Amino acid sequence: MTTTPLADRATAVAARATELSKVYGQGETRVVALDRVTVDFRQAQFTAIMGPSGSGKSTLMHCVAGLDSFSAGSVRIGDTELGSLKDKQLTKLRRDKIGFIFQAFNLLPTLTALENITLPMDIAGRKPDKQWLDTVIGMIGLADRLSHRPSQLSGGQQQRVAVARALASRPDIIFGDEPTGNLDSRSGAEVLGFLRNSVRELGQTVVMVTHDPVAAAYADRVIFLADGRIVDELYEPTADSVLDRMKRFDAKGRTS
Repeated sequence: MTTTPLADRATAVAARATELSKVYGQGETRVVALDRVTVDFRQAQFTAIMGPSGSGKSTLMHCVAGLDSFSAGSVRIGDTELGSLKDKQLTKLRRDKIGFIFQAFNLLPTLTALENITLPMDIAGRKPDKQWLDTVIGMIGLADRLSHRPSQLSGGQQQRVAVARALASRPDIIFGDEPTGNLDSRSGAEVLGFLRNSVRELGQTVVMVTHDPVAAAYADRVIFLADGRIVDELYEPTADSVLDRMKRFDAKGRTS
């Protein structure tokens, strides 16, 4: 299997939303969750999505990841337009091209860590690439815990299993929705470090929704949403620079 060099991947687009809108309800109950959002998520890049509650950040991620429908506009994963897919085709795309990490670990309690990691591929009837799987397991540091069930693992270890599960099928893009929300600061830092390393060392593409400036600082880029629109972006973020941007948005909200 041939792979694109990382230098070339950095300029390629893993996912793209164009004039994307999501509207709930009608008349007086009408709510615009996304208002004509256009954004690219580039390959081999770690992007964090931030914004106040109700800004549309989770809605954007869910629409781009094919987990939710959208009202207007378009979404592409690679060259595939999601709006043109039927339900079975969309399910197959999510299974084959996309990895997911959520705040809840979503591990099956009756399976071992290794069985949880390979479960999506087992369901699809595909054998994992052993070399890639060994690389992923080595990166998350759980080689000695693979035979343990989730109840025998700490929260941080369970989320590392979830990260490995998302990486194991070598998807085109990984989406994380507050992936460290249930973890203490140390475990959260470990998981974020693994995600960052998967981008820098393995060439993965990661898009993460978070409310935490410290978590966002692990990303290469942060995009900020407010009222369903992208209002700013920041490259090479630090926790302080992210917090400063967020304070500015809060100040605008109080004075408008």
